[in-house]
Amino acid sequence: MKDKFALLYLENQLCFPLYAASRLTTKIYTPYLDKMGITYPQYLVLMVLWQYDEQSVNTIGKRLYLESNTLTPLLKRLEQKELIQRNRSKKDERTVLISLTKKGKNLKEEALSIPESIIESFQGETVTQEEIETFQNTLSKLVDLLNKKTGGKIE
Repeated sequence: MKDKFALLYLENQLCFPLYAASRLTTKIYTPYLDKMGITYPQYLVLMVLWQYDEQSVNTIGKRLYLESNTLTPLLKRLEQKELIQRNRSKKDERTVLISLTKKGKNLKEEALSIPESIIESFQGETVTQEEIETFQNTLSKLVDLLNKKTGGKIE
């Protein structure tokens, strides 16, 4: 007789392996980021700024799927570390623009080796570079789908 509660087992959930993979992936990044004196969420903010330069708080939040009440403390800590600066937009005083300081821009060079180091850490394992790239593409599609399903609202 089939277990009617099998759908509730962890191994049958989509959410659990994504959650576990996210936490474990962040853990792999930690030693590299500790050397730079930043956390993983701070690293994400810096990557947005390294890629797109000056951005509004709202735009950074949308790119990272973060609410402003989560993002604001992150930005304050990055500002205390002198990696970013916050300024009000001259066009619209309600908009806060985030830009990198010289120190924040210089950190980009140090961070350059992180992605390669992470990929190299998988060498000799049972997952290939091609599988990682396919998985990343599938995850991106899933994120887009979930974002549409939630109406683009982050809570």
